Amino acid sequence: MAIISSKSSPEPKPPKKGDAPLETTAAPKQSAPESLVREPKTPPQNDATPAAVPVEDGLRPQKLADYIGQKSLKEVLDIAIRAAQSRKEPLDHLLLYGPPGLGKTTMALILAQEMQVDCKITTAPALERPRDIAGLLVNLKPGDILFIDEIHRLPRVTEEILYPAMEDSRLDITIGKGQSARTRSIPLHPFTLVGATTRVGALTSPLRDRFGLIQRLRFYEVDELTKIVQRTAQVLSTPIQPDGAEEIARRSRGTPRIANRLLKRVRDYVEVKQSGDIDEAIAAEALELFNVDPCGLDWTDRRLLSVMIENFNGGPVGLDTMAAATGEDAQTIEEVYEPYLMQLGYLQRTPRGRVVTRAACRHLGYEDSAVPDFHGEQQLSIM
Repeated sequence: MAIISSKSSPEPKPPKKGDAPLETTAAPKQSAPESLVREPKTPPQNDATPAAVPVEDGLRPQKLADYIGQKSLKEVLDIAIRAAQSRKEPLDHLLLYGPPGLGKTTMALILAQEMQVDCKITTAPALERPRDIAGLLVNLKPGDILFIDEIHRLPRVTEEILYPAMEDSRLDITIGKGQSARTRSIPLHPFTLVGATTRVGALTSPLRDRFGLIQRLRFYEVDELTKIVQRTAQVLSTPIQPDGAEEIARRSRGTPRIANRLLKRVRDYVEVKQSGDIDEAIAAEALELFNVDPCGLDWTDRRLLSVMIENFNGGPVGLDTMAAATGEDAQTIEEVYEPYLMQLGYLQRTPRGRVVTRAACRHLGYEDSAVPDFHGEQQLSIM
């Protein structure tokens, strides 16, 4: 039986003085499998074709003159821009509020373009820690615009950091803790803060009062939305007739974002059906397919109204009862669907609950007698 020794082979003895040095040969390395051999990364060639820029990036107007609608707002901002340019100062801090989709972010980008400065865009929920807002403020160049969307959701600590930055162009930071803590002020370049919110009442008074301009964006008229749809169709290279653009605008709830979205859906319909230019009949046919009626109501809007009429005789109905009957979340009903129904006069809120109006009955094809007249109760609740 062979005996296997665990001792390693004896190492060669070092050469003595005067002897020739020993020649050592390294063991041959095993070649890696072909599947593990990686080709060396080649640097990008200079003649590489850059990535194509999406066409949708051109939907936002770049100049104040190209911005459609909001006439009074544009007049106020045009005066502010010219005055700031004549004094060679940055714009005053601006607060824009209104429903979503009306162009608050677009307006901030236009202001930066008109003032020939950069615009840094962020959202309030992303600024959780003080160092997040501090990093943005320190990196701003003179006159830059800092746009904060949903600014009413700023954390309290972050909001207090903005106070000296907005008033005195100063960033106050605390170094250390306890008795060794000390405050250090860092000078900032003058900048413009543009805040956007859908709930201006949720802002604290100290923050709201530090804005020099507070402007509200209103809903758009049909003729304004028609121009927006025509401009978007031109950018998207989609042939459209004026009556087709008006039909899309009529169903857009007074919101440019919805108008652009509906236009894209109609464009998809036309490309698949190969129907040619978008006219009134094609736009109506496509939008009916996507459950958008001539007043802009979708399937859920009509479902809410029809359930109240058929199951509860038009109301009054409590919010939780509506949510249970329709399967929708109560907060979604209150914040998403009810505002537009109330703007159209199809829904009313009373102390006893929600009530469907007779105008909603006529729109949905019900008889006026399907719901009782709550006019007297409304007058009593107001008194």
